Formats: sequence, C-alpha cells, structure tokens
Amino acid sequence: MKAKLDVKKVKPKNKKQKEKAAKKRKHEDLDASSEDEGIHLKETRTSDEPVPKKTKWVNKQRVLVLCARGINHRDRHLMKDLKTLMPHHRSEPKMERWKTLSVVNEMCEMKHCNKVVLFEGRRKRDLYMWLANAGQGPSVKFLIENINTMGEMKLTGNCLRGSRPLLSFDQNFTKHPHLAVIKELLTQIFGVPNHHPKSQPFVDRVVSFTYLDNRIWYRHFQILSEDGGLAEVGPRFVMNPIKIFEGSFTGDPIWENPNYQSPAKHRQLLRKSAKDKYLNKQQQKVDQEVNAPKVTHDFDPHAEVFQGDEQSKAKELLEKEEQREAQEQERQAIEEEHKRMKKKEEMRKLKKMAQAKTKTGKKALTNGKKKAIKAKKAKAKVDEDSE
Repeated sequence: MKAKLDVKKVKPKNKKQKEKAAKKRKHEDLDASSEDEGIHLKETRTSDEPVPKKTKWVNKQRVLVLCARGINHRDRHLMKDLKTLMPHHRSEPKMERWKTLSVVNEMCEMKHCNKVVLFEGRRKRDLYMWLANAGQGPSVKFLIENINTMGEMKLTGNCLRGSRPLLSFDQNFTKHPHLAVIKELLTQIFGVPNHHPKSQPFVDRVVSFTYLDNRIWYRHFQILSEDGGLAEVGPRFVMNPIKIFEGSFTGDPIWENPNYQSPAKHRQLLRKSAKDKYLNKQQQKVDQEVNAPKVTHDFDPHAEVFQGDEQSKAKELLEKEEQREAQEQERQAIEEEHKRMKKKEEMRKLKKMAQAKTKTGKKALTNGKKKAIKAKKAKAKVDEDSE
C-alpha cells in the first residue's frame, strides 16, 4: 500500500497563479486517463543537451599548412595559392628555425589536424616540402623546382573558390610501391572532403599529378565543358622526391631516391664546368688547326681551258705551272734544310752523350786509382806496425 501524502491546497491570489494551477490539473487528468486506458506516451528528454543532428560531412580531413623561416617571396606566394585551393586547410604562423620538426606534431594536435604540409627554405634559393600524416606517419620530403605562381603566369583559367577538384594520377603511380604511398598522401591532402562547411558543392577543376623524369609534375586546370575542354589555372611546380620516412617527420627511411642530386652540388658542378670553359676553347682551336685538311677541294687544273680566249688561258696555265714548280722546289729545299737540322741536332746529342760517358769513365778511373793508392798505403802501415 502506498502512503498517501497530505497536500495542502493553497488558494490562488492572482490570475497568473490561477492559470498555472489549471494547467497542472489538466496534466494530472491526462496522466490518470492514460494510465487507465493503457496508452504509452513518448519518451521525453530530461537533460538540457541539444538533439544530435545527422551531418553529411563524414571525411573530416584537416590539413595544417605552414612554413619555416627562410623562404623567399615566390615560395610564400606558392603557399598562399595552395591555401586558396584547399578550403579544408588550417594556417599557422611561421615556425622558428631552432625548433625541431617533431614540434609540428604538437601543433597538429592543438589545431585538430591530421595532415601536414610544411615548406622549408634553404639559402633563400631552395624550397623543400614535407607531406606527412600527423602522429602516425609516413612522411615524404620533396625538393620543389620550377615554381610558377598564379600571379606570375596570369592564365585564362578560372574556377570557383572552394570547389572540389578531380585528382588525376599517371599510370606509373600504380607500378611502383613508393609512388603508391605518395599517391595516397596526395589524395588525402589535396582532395577536398565532401560536404565540408567551407567547400562548394561543385566540381569544376582538375588537379593532375604526372610522373616523368623521376619527378612529379603538378598542374591545375579548369573544366570548361563536359567534352574534356580544359584551361590551365595554375600554379605550376615540380616535386622531386628525396626520402620517405616511416613516422611523422621521424623514423627510419623506407625509401631513398638514388638519382637525387642536391641543388648545392649541382651549382658546384656548373661553376667547375664554367671554370674550364676557356681551356676547352683553346684546346678545341689547337685540335682544329692540327686536324684541318690541307686540301679542301681538288679542282681540275684544265677545267677552264675552253672558257674565254684560248691564248690568254694558255698563258695563265703556263704561269700557274711555273709557279707550282717554283713552290715545289722551295718546299723541297725547306724539307732538306729541316732534315739537315735534325741530323745536326742528333749528332750534337750523340757527342754530348759520348762526352758525358768519357767524363764519367775518367772520374771512375781516377776514383779507382785513388782507392788503390789508399789501399797500398794502408797495407804498408799495417806491415810497419807488425814489424
């Protein structure tokens, strides 16, 4: 048996209190009637939490885009262009140089990002780009070459800001395992998630990644028509992969590019080749003079006999023959003189060799005589001492 509670009825004084009391009585009557009839009411929430909404945004990829101090103006504009093309990015101020790369993982945790794009400069000339899966890995390091920003090229293509792109990859990305890893990272970073709050529900552009000459070529196009008409938007750059690491900015290297050459080494080789340019030119001149043919064209000396006046042509031919005979005699005389000079030089060398031999022989004889005299003197001393 339930104990009955004595409730004291308070007479309402105002109209508002009367209305509240009437509402309470109605609810009590409804509850009593529902219990009697066996009707179950809907469950009501007792907490103040809002009702959860069903969202279509499932792929919640967030990319942290930042750079370290030391990049030049062109690299900074390239980073700005990539930010405009990725509505799902989150920016961060410049990272100090004395900080290690492992600090980037902590930045990602603070910004709730799971992918990273880090730009790193060297000597205000070279640009390196890191693509990493924050926290877990892997991470890839690229050397960025042939940079052309959207402001520089001023191309005719134009696309909607915040629209989703189609990612186009070359067939080579399925043939090599290291390219398959890079392809997965590129799709997760450059692909805009569906129903992202900052994105537009349109697909009007294409981002192509082509593998050629051991490098990845990045191009960005606008879709003009359904037939496949394209217009380039920009930017343009080439990614030269260097290494793939197991972790996020840490860990053992999984793959290393054997054909990679650092830009500093490349500049050093160019300077060396420029240094030897003058010497190579002089050597080429000497080789050309040595190997040049003496007679370039063999003309028939009697080919012009029947052209013009016969007597004048006959006189010219006779003069030419006389000149040739004189030149031939001079040449023979010069050759004989050269032969005589060579013979004289050879005789001089032989005389010098003979004189040198006679001098060495005389010295040897004098040295031998001196030694024999010294030996005789030594023997005589020994005999005197023994006596």
